Amino acid sequence: MIKSPFLQNSLMLAPLIGATGSLVSAVGLWLMFMAVTSAFGLSMNALRPRLLSASRLLASVLIAATLTSCAELGAQAWSLQWHQQMGVYAGLIAVQCVLLEHSGYFQSSLADRLRMCGVFGVLMAGLGLLRELIGYGTIARHLPWLAGSAQADWQGWALSADGGLRLAILAPGGFILLGMLVAGWQIWHRPAP
Repeated sequence: MIKSPFLQNSLMLAPLIGATGSLVSAVGLWLMFMAVTSAFGLSMNALRPRLLSASRLLASVLIAATLTSCAELGAQAWSLQWHQQMGVYAGLIAVQCVLLEHSGYFQSSLADRLRMCGVFGVLMAGLGLLRELIGYGTIARHLPWLAGSAQADWQGWALSADGGLRLAILAPGGFILLGMLVAGWQIWHRPAP
């Protein structure tokens, strides 16, 4: 397998589009990503010198699946509504851990790892905030989910009385918004003629 940063970054696209329907879902999945990848990195750094190169892939798959399953069970016990909202995207964290291990991410410097996780977190939170603002017309609509309570009367800070454009909270709306943001970024950073 070719160690391609394109592949490791493209796997982050699914949670970036699917789990960013609201700010709370995006931040919660990013926090879970940080916790699982940190625990995975520590585990593999302890085991890597003791493993043969042929058994490293199997060990990383088992550790990633175990840690992700434990994190999902913890999320389900903490807040069932939030766990149901992010659903399948948490399982992709295990695949991402294995791919990051294979690409040498955990052997890179701490600054590089923190930069990648930070960029991913900013993208998740930013896209979640934009999609929630456009789709619901609120900010932090499901904040009690992340706090572990099921407070039914909290609706977030409403910015629009009639809601918003519902397409923004669906996956196609996420692709459209991300495409518009990438196009805006390219226009903004275009070299002067």
